[in-house]
Amino acid sequence: MKQNISVESLTFWKNWHFRLLIDLTARMKFCLPWRSTGVFVTARHQDTTMYAVSADSKGLDTVVGLLADVVLHPRLTDEEIELTRMAVRFELEDLGMRPDPEPLLTEMIHEAAYRENTVGLHRFCPTENIAKIDRSVLHSYLRNYYTPDRMVLAGVGVGHEQLVECARKYLLGARPAWGSGAAVHVDGSVAQYTGGIARLERDMSSVSLGPTPFPELTHIMIGLESCSFLEGDFLPFAVLNMMMGGGGSFSAGGPGKGMFTRLYLNVLNRHHWMYNATSYHHSYEDTGLLCIHASADPRQVREMVEIITREFVLMAGTVDVVELERAKTQLTSMLMMNLEARPVIFEDVGRQVLATRSRKLPHELCALIRDVKPEDIKRVASAMLRRKPAVAALGDLSDLPAYEHIQAALANKDGRLPRTYRLFR
Repeated sequence: MKQNISVESLTFWKNWHFRLLIDLTARMKFCLPWRSTGVFVTARHQDTTMYAVSADSKGLDTVVGLLADVVLHPRLTDEEIELTRMAVRFELEDLGMRPDPEPLLTEMIHEAAYRENTVGLHRFCPTENIAKIDRSVLHSYLRNYYTPDRMVLAGVGVGHEQLVECARKYLLGARPAWGSGAAVHVDGSVAQYTGGIARLERDMSSVSLGPTPFPELTHIMIGLESCSFLEGDFLPFAVLNMMMGGGGSFSAGGPGKGMFTRLYLNVLNRHHWMYNATSYHHSYEDTGLLCIHASADPRQVREMVEIITREFVLMAGTVDVVELERAKTQLTSMLMMNLEARPVIFEDVGRQVLATRSRKLPHELCALIRDVKPEDIKRVASAMLRRKPAVAALGDLSDLPAYEHIQAALANKDGRLPRTYRLFR
């Protein structure tokens, strides 16, 4: 993963084989009028990297040519690599100081759920490895993973035949900067769910969003294996995640904020001391993880964990028809609203084709969402609860229940932690 972070951080606009800015400017003039221009490299997903350009469709040929240069001919100069090392160091330092713990907790829950394999490997580069990354390491990574069978060229607002012709012109038979040697170190492992716990004791009392002190909180994330996005149960899990919903206690709760979801009604509205309760669903080609993130004062960690385990157990209970229909409507609405933006559309096209060699159209997905029944929710939730939990804990963990107690709570009908008795406090 560490090479991927460096590849993402490099400024690829500077890496074309065009040596002068005037060359780039001249090429861009061929596709006027430009409504918007931009390139971004995204690391939002743990399994893909995307390069995207937005431009007038009249400049398709030039845009695909520039994009091919960005991907296949990075210069990777010593100066740029050193600047990237500095950027990665800063990001790692920032990760430990930022008040929002969600990125770090997401990393930790994957580490706990898939111990030392596939998506459980570190996505953030270890500090001691930063200096080891050089041009040869990056070229080795690109040679192994930037191969035609792992790439998809997607376009929105352009004709299919035009895009194919451009792909033939600029990508077919192109020799990349790292040479044409065969990939030799590609990890084709399938994700193995293990369950487990990842703990990080940290003083959270100094974390502040500004001059007003931010309350010291302990953050817990509990997850269970769901399914991959290729399986038929993917949409029932997506509906279940929407049904759980949740958010922070500071949310304004306006239209569409999910104030009728279970984590709002059963957790945040009933327990004033809970600062956050949010459900997340991470899904990949060979596995998935449904988890709940909760935050509270360190003195109430045990009670917070019990509340979350109880919500997990209730997932396999009675499903109210009204809440199910509301969750399906919200999921459909979110899907359609996201597809209003063209960058989201070509990301959706690219990821679906990359994973399945085909694409389900929005109306097909909406029909599948409408077909989800209460028994589907109970079935997938019951199957999920038979798995070992994954637990990520950050902050003051002196009152964190033992992992075995959390596992026992999820196996109980009421979701309660085993009672513990202390002679001294």
